[in-house]
Amino acid sequence: MDQDQVLDIFRITGGLMEGHFLLTSGLHSAQYFQCAKVLQYPNYTEVLCENIANHFSNMEIDMVIAPALGGIVVGQEVGRQLGRRTIFAEREDKKMTIRRGFELMPGEKVLVVEDVVTTGGSVREVMDIVRDNGCEVVGLGLIVDRSGGRVKFNVDLYSIIQMDVLTHDPETCPLCIEGVPLEKPGSRKSFS
Repeated sequence: MDQDQVLDIFRITGGLMEGHFLLTSGLHSAQYFQCAKVLQYPNYTEVLCENIANHFSNMEIDMVIAPALGGIVVGQEVGRQLGRRTIFAEREDKKMTIRRGFELMPGEKVLVVEDVVTTGGSVREVMDIVRDNGCEVVGLGLIVDRSGGRVKFNVDLYSIIQMDVLTHDPETCPLCIEGVPLEKPGSRKSFS
């Protein structure tokens, strides 16, 4: 499946939105990838996650972890396809943490997955948790890398879509200057 086919899926499902958006990072953008609109369809979830699972299928992986909320569905499906235990990290008091009785065992080889990355903040927090628990991050699988490959993680990185989507600081955002209304479609509160 090539990038144009995946973008078609996003367009068909309404997952690629055009407008003026406040991203989780605090940046503004004229485009927004709402993976939840795509992942509500099991057939699309299966085929997208199959791309990620296939890329990492020859690696030694003990478990899969994803940041909540966006990465949970991706993590579960990639883990299912790889036949690996899957957990997620979530925010508690603005800090990413492992809860719900989930555990990371020292020495485990861990694949991190996420739906969309712009700056990589949530993914870095999850990777830190994995390493702080004595585990090894062996790779990172993404549906969408909005940074165009600029964000680096120093692990085997695979993204189905890699686009350089323009983002703007709120102070210099041309959409703000034009008076285009700002939307916050993300899964957690952004800071402004």
